[in-house]
Amino acid sequence: MSVRRATAVIFVIIGLAVLVSALGLLMVSASVGGATQVSSNSTLYLRINAPFNEIESNGLLAGFVRTPPTLRAIVDMLRKAKVDSRIKDVVIQPTANGALWGQLQEVREAIADFRKSGKPVIAYLEAGGASEYYLASACDRVLMMPAGALDLSGVTTYELFFRGALDKLGVVPDLLHIGDYKTYSNTFTEKTFTAAHRAMDESMNRDAFAELIRAIAEGRKQSEADVRRLIDGGPYLAADAKRAGLVDELAYEDQIDDHPPVAHTGRIDDADYVNVPLSSVGLGTGPRIAVVYAVGTIASGRSSLDSPSGQVTGSDTFDEWIRTARADDSIKAIVVRIDSGGGSAIASDVMWRELMLTRDVKPLIVSMGDVAASGGYYIALPAHVIVAQPGTLTGSIGIVTGKFALGGALDNLGIGTAAVSDGRLAEIDSPFRPYTPDERARVEEQMHATYELFVSKVADARHSTPAKIDAIAQGRVWTGHQARELGLVDAIGGLEDAITLAKQRAKLDPTRDVELVTFPGKRGFYELMASPFGAGASMAYDLWFDRPTARAVNALTERLRLFRPNEPLAIMPNVFWR
Repeated sequence: MSVRRATAVIFVIIGLAVLVSALGLLMVSASVGGATQVSSNSTLYLRINAPFNEIESNGLLAGFVRTPPTLRAIVDMLRKAKVDSRIKDVVIQPTANGALWGQLQEVREAIADFRKSGKPVIAYLEAGGASEYYLASACDRVLMMPAGALDLSGVTTYELFFRGALDKLGVVPDLLHIGDYKTYSNTFTEKTFTAAHRAMDESMNRDAFAELIRAIAEGRKQSEADVRRLIDGGPYLAADAKRAGLVDELAYEDQIDDHPPVAHTGRIDDADYVNVPLSSVGLGTGPRIAVVYAVGTIASGRSSLDSPSGQVTGSDTFDEWIRTARADDSIKAIVVRIDSGGGSAIASDVMWRELMLTRDVKPLIVSMGDVAASGGYYIALPAHVIVAQPGTLTGSIGIVTGKFALGGALDNLGIGTAAVSDGRLAEIDSPFRPYTPDERARVEEQMHATYELFVSKVADARHSTPAKIDAIAQGRVWTGHQARELGLVDAIGGLEDAITLAKQRAKLDPTRDVELVTFPGKRGFYELMASPFGAGASMAYDLWFDRPTARAVNALTERLRLFRPNEPLAIMPNVFWR
């Protein structure tokens, strides 16, 4: 047998082994599946590990390897527990390493809604910072491990600048932008803040800090002035946090039962309760509403939910989802859930058009998550109502494009470059050198046309004028609270609020729950075989890096792929909050 044939046989055997294993896993999954048993008088222990995936992992191993619950799963567990007579109270254990504020606010709202049941909810902290305490302060009581620490000292925004490294490599970031605040390119062209960049980040940071103070004051029944003084006095050891009134009791996890109002005879963990069907407690049935997710970088073509460097919403895939929901007469309204800092302006426009066709057929509501900015804001424009959290990052109405000239880096490596071409601007996309003045002028002309189109569409959607929109555009990122005041969004709230508005627009019974039809849905067998590890694979960086570092690595790699040369980008920079 030849080496080539032997190699082929080996690959066939390996492929068959993988297929048989996959079928076995699926059969085991089907055989062991069943309704989760919940004993009476139970406490739900809910680990809230933010940031969350917006889309559920549909990978082959999802049923066998515990993956973190999605944001919607966390909210649904609290919705179930609110009406489930077997659940007497809830203990939340929050961690929020590198989380932004939009998702945290959604969870806080869900905790507040649960408390309307009259059942107590307790927060237990081993340690935590502003994000963890933001959630804990929504609870009836806060317990902390005696050896723990509360790093409550304020809110900080971090940015990354790669210009110094590029200079050392000999790479020229020849990037152009429209809008003083369109800071995506600053990540590569600057070594620190520009004045406009700093002013924008300071404004967003102040808004986030004010929301933190307001929430703690409300939850702990203190004045905002007192809370500000407490934050200025941080961080705290556990005993100091108790003396300051930020923590109610010091206890280890096994001692939680000893501290009222917890009183129960059983315990159920979120990993089990997440499998309790909504229908078992009278939820999740009724008229159908579609929830279509637009998550990650916006690009032309097909979606990719499994890339280690981040999720991608492809315009082709997204439009297919929208057409399916639009054509289905059983679906009475569509909610588009956006968690995206944008990407391709062309892809965004393609998605915008499909949504414009949809708004004339059935109610269309947009719910913004952590980020719905630049291209993410572009695709929100057709909605009848735009809903954002106070801490959502949105706006960023601006355009950036350009290229990285690699000639210097190649020279440093002893690699020569040369080109032959015909046509005055044939080498406009040359990867070896920066733009010539004529090339730059042509690129800027195209960018201005794209920006003016963006601004005009915002003006039409928000019942304003291009001049007024241009004044608040210029690439500037706003928080959801700021955007509401500027008229860029309509209402403050989360996905549940957007669903309520969709019910109203569709003239559905407000007292009835609805069945949510989500896009993307569960993947079929052949899709699992093609990409077996699902959306959870995008968390691969977490195996090697802490989450803020993973986001930083992703921030660099994500920007260097997906797009055509000189393609106009409606994209915002990554922001790292702590």
